[in-house]
Amino acid sequence: METGSPHDTGTADAQGTPTPVTADVPAADAGTEPDGGTEPVWRALPPGLLTMRRLLLVVWLGLLTLATALVPGLLAGPAWGAFAVLPLALLLWGWVMLERNWRSWRYAERADDLLISRGVLWHEETVVPYGRMQLVEVTSGPVERHFGLASVQLHTAAAATDATIPGLDPAEAERLRDRLTELGEARSAGL
Repeated sequence: METGSPHDTGTADAQGTPTPVTADVPAADAGTEPDGGTEPVWRALPPGLLTMRRLLLVVWLGLLTLATALVPGLLAGPAWGAFAVLPLALLLWGWVMLERNWRSWRYAERADDLLISRGVLWHEETVVPYGRMQLVEVTSGPVERHFGLASVQLHTAAAATDATIPGLDPAEAERLRDRLTELGEARSAGL
């Protein structure tokens, strides 16, 4: 089992692309290392989220590239169809950026709170205490359902600490919801 900071990327594949660190930890052991340390066990988002986002990028920018090539090309001449290179370049840049963004998302369950880490340029780490959670919901839109994904949304007393974990497997999302609700009720009863 690998553990690490939210920026650890694990090992590299044959192309040199780093693979994300993931940990399959039973719910009872979540939040601590196997040796009893206090370092959190970070869980990465499943690759289905990256696939979904890349497909949406290709569909929207592919249509924009086609429109940018055809409309000016037919109305003003074939040379103007070269403007289709701009959305195509944006598609290639977005392809790389989506992967970097996907790799930056991590979450870890600790004894008293949930950590959510995300961001490449502007790194953001959110700490949500279990006792402050008021509502934990699982949502899944039509595109997410098609890809077998769901999001967990956490609502707390302070709106600034509301957090979302996108693109989870529905079973993991439900497990996380049930665990967070159980821990939230236990912690709030002790307040």
